[in-house]
This record gives sequence, structure tokens and C-alpha cells, in this order.
Amino acid sequence: MTMKVDGYATKSAKDRLGPYNFERRDQRPNDVVIEILYCGVCHSDIHQARNDWGGSIYPMVPGHEIIGKVVSVGKDVKSFKPGDSVGVGCMVDSCRKCSACEQGLEQYCEHGATFTYNDTDRHDKMPTYGGYSEKIVVSDKFVVKIPDGLDLKGAAPLLCAGITTWSPLRHWKVGKGSKVAVIGLGGLGHMALKLGKAMGAEMSLFTRTPGKEKDARRLGAGEVIISTDEKQMAAVSRKFDLIIDTVPNAHDLNPYMPSLKIDGTLVLVGYLGPLDPVLHTVPLILGRKAVAGSVIGGIPETQEMLDFCGEHNIVSDIEVIQIQDINEAYERMIKSDVKYRFVIDLKSLKG
Repeated sequence: MTMKVDGYATKSAKDRLGPYNFERRDQRPNDVVIEILYCGVCHSDIHQARNDWGGSIYPMVPGHEIIGKVVSVGKDVKSFKPGDSVGVGCMVDSCRKCSACEQGLEQYCEHGATFTYNDTDRHDKMPTYGGYSEKIVVSDKFVVKIPDGLDLKGAAPLLCAGITTWSPLRHWKVGKGSKVAVIGLGGLGHMALKLGKAMGAEMSLFTRTPGKEKDARRLGAGEVIISTDEKQMAAVSRKFDLIIDTVPNAHDLNPYMPSLKIDGTLVLVGYLGPLDPVLHTVPLILGRKAVAGSVIGGIPETQEMLDFCGEHNIVSDIEVIQIQDINEAYERMIKSDVKYRFVIDLKSLKG
């Protein structure tokens, strides 16, 4: 048995997104059926829709920053009930048995996590379709609770942009007195500033754009460094414990390495691909510095992040759009013409 669902899809790498009716699986005993209220628009949605990374499966319904209300639950579900405000992020399943899954790090599942869209269900082999749609059916283990009082629209990007920056902040034990810098002020960068500031860190922003200083300070940066200014870069030599690099395309990491302390780490969360230009190893070796990577976060830390955001009233800065405007939103995102995340109001699916 399946259920018919309306959404928006692209049918090839060159097509615009448009209305699409498709089937979702029928509810299993451990499933939660969710009416989708809002879905954030992630830059990776564009990459996947346009097959920039290869491996895209069409027709594709993007969207992995999902906020909704529980409609029904399977007979084995104990943690959720109809009417609950819930979220679904980048994953809808994993093997649940490997060492990574047992540690609550499902994003690193040794057998591959099942992603919310552009993937295949590991049980019935149906394609997975994302949040640009009216309903979704998800295993209860991959559904998270949205804290009471948190703005639902602003909470949507927390399911990707929030957890993508929270996970490295937690892994590298950021807290009071930590000195953390963020490279790039976009969907990821603005969340890194907000979260790091709330965790007690001294936050700074590296940017090439002087006009971003006012916004950066509003979001939590105590210092803004123009990365093309040699004097400003020299002034922050050996300052930072951690640098979170949110830039989504190839760029030179070498200018940032001198600003790390001994044992400091630069962690990549935005760019997938070879480093260009080549990273010089001398500053790493002479300062016991590291370049690392991090991807989203597991389900337990996603819930932890949401609870923290509920306690500190942290949400993303958003612009709400209708689903009919999604293609124009993609073009604006490519031009960085959004502060700082688009969120689709799925009521617009009904016209």
C-alpha cells in the first residue's frame, strides 16, 4: 500500500522544478506520518537537482530541512503522538548496527545512511523523496522533537545548517573562553556565529566583503577580519582554537593556517572536492595543526542542538517563500541574494 502525495520535483539536471504527484510508502509499525508545514532550502538542494556532484536520481523531490505536525503514528511508536511538532533532517534511516550507528553517529554509518531524498529505501527499495511536498513517512528513530515556543519557520534550517555547524562546535569542545572563527557568512556561517556565541565562545568572522561587518556583529561576531587584508590577517596570528570553514566552493586554505593556535583545527563543512590550491604542510607540522571535515550530525546530537536552540531561542534568519517561487529562489541563492536561508511555506502547494 502507498499514499499519493503532491510536491515539487525536477525531472532532469536541466529542468526547472514543477508540480509532481508521487507515491510514498504506507505506514509501517515504527513510522511517523508527518504533514509538512515548512521546508528550508539548502544549497545542496541545488547541487543535487542539477547533478553537480553526480549520482542524482530523477524525478527528484528535494528538501531535507523539514518541519511539520504528526498526523499519525504506527502501533510501535511511543515517543510521538498526533499533533506533535517535529522535524526531519538529512537522513531517514541507517543500518543501526555498525559502530558509528551505535554511537549515535548515523551520518557516518559504515553501510551508508539513507538520505531524505535522492536515495533508495533500504527495505522496500522505493526512492526517497524530500520535503518539497505535503507529507512524509519516516521511521520514528529519525524524527526529532521541536521544542515548544521555537518559531517553526525559523527552526527548519536548523535541521541541516544548524546541525552542520553544531556538530563540529561540540566535537572540538567549544565553550566559554574558546576562540572560534568562521569563514563565510551564509546559511551555515550565520548559524555557526549564533551557536558558538551562545556556547560562550569568542566568535570572529573571516570575510572578503567589508559590507558584512554590521550583520556579522549582530549575529555574534566580536571581530570581523577582511581575509584579503594582510595587516588584519597578521593581527590574528595564532589566535584561534577552531576555524569553521563554510565556503561551498574551492578556495585557498593557506592564508588561514597561521591564525590557528598550536593544536588548532580548521574544519571544512561546506566544500566537497579537491583542495585547490594545494595545502602547504609546513604550518601544520610546525604548529601541530589540523585540517578536518565534518558532515551534518547524528540524531542524538541533532536533538541536543534543537533543545539548546529552544533554551536560547536560536533560529535561522529566513525569508519565507511560496513553493511556486522555488526556481527563482535557486537563482537568488547562487548569487548569495538571501539572508540567510529560504524556507518554503508548504501551504502554498494547495494554491
